[in-house]
Amino acid sequence: MTDAPRIRISPDELARATSILTTVTSSYDEKVVGQKGLRTSLLIALMTGGHILLESVPGLAKTTAAEALADAVHASFKRIQCTPDLLPSDIIGTQIFDYAKSSFETQLGPVHANFVLLDEINRSSAKTQSAMLEAMQERQTTIGGVMHALPNPFLVLATQNPIEQEGTYHLPEAQLDRFLLKEVLDYPDFAEEVEILDRIQDGVFDRPSAHGSVHLDDVLFLQDAATRVYLDPAITNYIVSAVYVTRHAATYIAADLAECIDYGASPRASIAFSRAARALALLNGRDHVIPDDVKELRHVVLRHRIILNFEAIADDIAPETIIDAVFAAVQAP
Repeated sequence: MTDAPRIRISPDELARATSILTTVTSSYDEKVVGQKGLRTSLLIALMTGGHILLESVPGLAKTTAAEALADAVHASFKRIQCTPDLLPSDIIGTQIFDYAKSSFETQLGPVHANFVLLDEINRSSAKTQSAMLEAMQERQTTIGGVMHALPNPFLVLATQNPIEQEGTYHLPEAQLDRFLLKEVLDYPDFAEEVEILDRIQDGVFDRPSAHGSVHLDDVLFLQDAATRVYLDPAITNYIVSAVYVTRHAATYIAADLAECIDYGASPRASIAFSRAARALALLNGRDHVIPDDVKELRHVVLRHRIILNFEAIADDIAPETIIDAVFAAVQAP
């Protein structure tokens, strides 16, 4: 017996989704200056229930952005500073013996929140990183043999500092693949930095948003609505074709770029494209996906999924260069 096809999003539902997203965006923009790509990625992750890997130097508003989005939707927020001595129990929780009751009590860790910021995830040990896999993939933790469900929605934002690599632990490809998107942040421009100082002077960051907020029920509505945005079979073929080319690059793109790829993207990339493209279409006020949605997402979906070889890394060849070549080789519908 097969499941019934999902009903496409109605005009009234599209209007409600647009209203919710406008409120969230306005509240977010009041607290965060610039970083439009980060805002888009955060909203896509919110609507898809995916996780984001953020790469940037310190001080580019990653924590501020996560807190602003959590406040905009009345969600719980926790920040975890990753260090080499961080233990899995420090993240997921542990059992504490209560001498008065002569029994163990479970204390849930900070991962049990709607929004979790893992700051400098590559500074935590492989064992601690692996503890996050169950939380990210299964939406649960296991403490003392008992499973504890994570709240819904649940969103992990993990950060990496690309400058200081001493004492860090390389993120395994299996864990990288579990991040829906990877966003790379850059410094604000001159006008944006002036605006940041002006808002600090005016106390904007210390007071509640003037644009209001929504509730977690609205987020769950957005997540359901995003799954019902229409994805035409031609767009599906476009997605799969692009991911296929990453695995057979020598046939489709220039030899010098094809030789840089050790491994192409897995089917998780195709899944990520389809989920994120639906959310992006909804964010843009549409009930259907267009090829430009997929193309706009190409870097954030693929930059952490295409594995480059040592020569490419040594020659400082950016994965975005290869991704652009891949999409140039695939005809859009």
